[in-house]
Amino acid sequence: MKILLLIPLFFLVACAHSTTTSTNKVQTGYAPVNGLKIYYEIYEPAGPLQNPVPLLLLHGGGSTIESNYSQFIPLIAKHRRVIAMEEQGHGHTVAIDRPFTFDNSAKDAAALLDFLKIEKADIMGFSNGGTIALRVAHFHPNKVNKLVVASAQYRRDGMFKGFWDGMNKASMADMPKPLLEADRKINPDPKHQEQLFLQDSKRMQGFKDIPEKDMTAISAPTLVLLGDQDAITVEHALRMSRVIPHGRLAVIPGNHGSYLAEVAANAPANSEIPQATALIITEFLDMK
Repeated sequence: MKILLLIPLFFLVACAHSTTTSTNKVQTGYAPVNGLKIYYEIYEPAGPLQNPVPLLLLHGGGSTIESNYSQFIPLIAKHRRVIAMEEQGHGHTVAIDRPFTFDNSAKDAAALLDFLKIEKADIMGFSNGGTIALRVAHFHPNKVNKLVVASAQYRRDGMFKGFWDGMNKASMADMPKPLLEADRKINPDPKHQEQLFLQDSKRMQGFKDIPEKDMTAISAPTLVLLGDQDAITVEHALRMSRVIPHGRLAVIPGNHGSYLAEVAANAPANSEIPQATALIITEFLDMK
């Protein structure tokens, strides 16, 4: 049974070391998989572990862990282990000479779980990360316990009117400044931002619909999540939640990523919507 939630509350061997914040113990490292050295962060809960299944976070296009999830991780990692990774050519993960595709990134995410000796995880992806999460569920169903797909499309007609025309004409000047600044903190060379823009825009321009049979084969319980003023239409999100056999839908007031306090979304500093979003996701993941 599908339930529509309208929220009235108002987007080598690893070289690891550990640090401690006021809320979580954080471990960082690099996983040598598929020719890459994937950067990852592991957040251990500050409080008692309430859900033993770890949560893997996949960021959006042009993003880093910090720019996408820095405000959201403390909300979702209070009582569970959270893992975040940076995909090929993003943040700390250096690009290699290999096609940059959603399917390849899905294989990288699965390989990271293998490297960390995690047999099964909950997986949450935002924007492009949500599309990657759908491909992880398709190619590696045994690794996925539950799925959260946030502000992501599986068909080209799921985007707002005019999106693809704008994407085909996009230039570096169109890349959100907060994302450029977040990447520049890690990679000062301006050529990296140019490379980041080119690989991400090319991947999106070449996006092809995910076959319906791949979606109907997803066995993991899935929460489809988006803002009511998102880049993805609510109609498309509803369709996705119905195509996936065990799909649920949550529509939250906000734009592309504001409900996650993603930096490019310019969410109000005093907004409580990210806390509400964390509660919804936590309840979904903890539900038996």
